[in-house]
Amino acid sequence: MHTSFHLLLIVALLCGRANAAEQRQSIDKPPKTDIAALQEIQNDVQKLLPRVRQALVAIQTGGGTASGVIISADGLLLTAAHVPNDPGKDMRIILEDGTVTTAQSLGLDKTTDAALARLKDRGKPWPYVSLSREVAKVQPGEWCFALGHPGGFDKARGPVLRVGKIIKQTANSLHSDCVLMGGDSGGPLFNFNGEVIGIHSQIWEGRDQNVHVSMAPFLRSWEAMQKSQVIKTWGMGAGGYLGVATVMNDSLDLEVADVIEGSPALKAGIRAGDIILSVNGDAMTDQQQFSATVRARAAGDTLKIKLRTHGKERDLSVQLAQKPQDEGQ
Repeated sequence: MHTSFHLLLIVALLCGRANAAEQRQSIDKPPKTDIAALQEIQNDVQKLLPRVRQALVAIQTGGGTASGVIISADGLLLTAAHVPNDPGKDMRIILEDGTVTTAQSLGLDKTTDAALARLKDRGKPWPYVSLSREVAKVQPGEWCFALGHPGGFDKARGPVLRVGKIIKQTANSLHSDCVLMGGDSGGPLFNFNGEVIGIHSQIWEGRDQNVHVSMAPFLRSWEAMQKSQVIKTWGMGAGGYLGVATVMNDSLDLEVADVIEGSPALKAGIRAGDIILSVNGDAMTDQQQFSATVRARAAGDTLKIKLRTHGKERDLSVQLAQKPQDEGQ
């Protein structure tokens, strides 16, 4: 067990070496590459693994194999939309100990490959893990680890773990250098708090920049997916619409470039030229982070935004609206 884990960690480090060079940090905060730091990473994962692996499941549907992860005691399950492909589909589920049960697919977001399912009630709580709601905090260079059942369920082998780093973050996805294979689809990507930060979606040919659905689409469309709705366009679902366009100005501040007429932002008092300092207490450092933060929230949620206007800081609250078709964040 320990030998195989060491091999997996070494492979992950070799795969991530080129990327680590691109993610150099400042001299006063060097990247974690010394032996002591890597040993700490290994120890952290070994502590988390016994707990989180219990929530991992293998999925058999339509003659294929995939993975998923349980995120509530009453049996809610996250996977990729291309696994069930439709609501109301019964799927054969295999737990870590080999127990076989069934789950029914609920709603799914075909624009991002996110899907929700529910396990049959077994009369006692299911093992589960938490998902991270801090979508914008997942940044390139952060360590992560992937679990899944590549090639299908194998009780003798058990689930397969891969350690790596986040390479890229978009509004709805994460790219990592965790090596994935067929059968991993729908499985979880974890941070080092043992929280789900992504669901395996696409396997790249190079196997070093695989794509995971971030938690943003799940959080944004949670109610719609629980109602077994299929989201096919950006205008559907829970929303998370603020109504601003931003730019990084010459001082590298996040500046409001435009505010859409009739938007929640305009009604709350946000104006072009304002500098966005933080959202819900988290400092905003770039457009991508800000966009992900807004889109992770549903229509009706309130954002607390700190602005700087003409050199003076001010705080305001904005209630997000349902996102109109073809609008920005």
